[in-house]
Order: sequence, then C-alpha cells, then structure tokens
Amino acid sequence: MTNNKAVILLSGGLDSSTVLYQARADGYDCYAISFDYQQRHRRELEAAKTIAQSAEVVDHQLISFDLRQWGGSALTDDSINLPQARSLDEMAQNIPVTYVPARNTIFLSFALAYAETLNASRVYIGVNALDYSGYPDCRPDYIQAMQEVFRLGTKQGREGNAIAIVAPLIQLKKTEIIQLGDRLGVPWEKTWSCYAGDELACGVCDSCRLRLAAFAALGMEDPLPYRRE
Repeated sequence: MTNNKAVILLSGGLDSSTVLYQARADGYDCYAISFDYQQRHRRELEAAKTIAQSAEVVDHQLISFDLRQWGGSALTDDSINLPQARSLDEMAQNIPVTYVPARNTIFLSFALAYAETLNASRVYIGVNALDYSGYPDCRPDYIQAMQEVFRLGTKQGREGNAIAIVAPLIQLKKTEIIQLGDRLGVPWEKTWSCYAGDELACGVCDSCRLRLAAFAALGMEDPLPYRRE
C-alpha cells in the first residue's frame, strides 16, 4: 500500500481504545468507526467520541441501525436480564446472553467498506479470545475466516492488496491489555465498559467485573466511577 490509513472499530471500551492507541503507535492515520445499534449501553458512544478526540483521529464515523428489531441478546432486548455478580468461573461456562448475533460480522462489513473507500491497508479490531465471555466472533478462527472474506469480497483484495484485519489483543489477558494500554497512554477514565447503560458503571455486570478484576490483579484502581449499592 502507498498510504498509512487504518480503520479502527471503536466502541469506547477498554479493549477498543487500546487498539486505537496501538494503531496510532504503529504509525497509521486512524479513521475510527463506531456503531449505534440501539444497544442497551449506548452510553459507550459518548466514550468512543471522547477517546477518538483524545487520540486525534483523522475522522470518526458513527453508523446507526437498529438491532432491537430482532433482539436475541440482553444488549438489544430489555426483556432479557443482564447477568450480574457472576464469578469468573461462571462466565467461562457458556456463551452468555450478552452475545449479539453476528455483531462483529456486521461491524467488520461496515469497516471493510469504509476501509476500501479510503484505500486503507488495515482494519483494527479489539477482539479477545481469552476473555471469559467466549463470544464466537472473537476467536482466531473467526478472524481468519473474515480475512478471507476481505480478500475475496473486495476489488482491492482481488487485485492483490487485501485489507488486513489486525487483532493485536486476541491472545492477551485483560491484565496484559491494561498494561499495554498504560504504555500507550490510554486515558482509562474516558473509556466505558459497563453493559447496564446508566450514567455510573454498575460494577456487577460481566464486563464491569472482568474490568475491575483485571485492575485489582495489577494492584491498580480503576478510575471509572461505579455505582455504590
């Protein structure tokens, strides 16, 4: 490629924010893309906007569509309760109800279209296979399969310049992600991980508990404000 453009999927969470800062450290001109799919925790989009500004991205796209039309996830259907106060062992047992059907496939499709329009060389995504959630679209074999889609499904790919999917966190523990983000200067106080969607993080959903456990394991205090019961 003759340019240094990369598209970064940015939710505003701990992982995606670290990936954005990694792409910047890798020397890429960063184009962030976030998604308002009417998720329960749309509060994360405020964080995404703030993080994008902090990282001085070239552009930040916000794509809107409504996955509540189908539901099928605790994040898109209010009648499905969020798991709360689960142990890390409990989280590891099954794919949780917070899994949104085909979400990363949808996200990567938008990111691919945006990247090809830009003539970008990379799409960065903050998937992680070691998180206890075990989402099927966060695993290495899924990313490998989508890389082939990127090659076969685009003009750029067919002409020998396939856009690369970069998943730098896929084999890292949450503690290692925080350590990496610290080195890169990620402002943790501006990120958002909670699934509950309130103004303060709940502290008891799976995402909050994973985040809090990782900070605690490192002897660090999470700078986010949490609701105190």
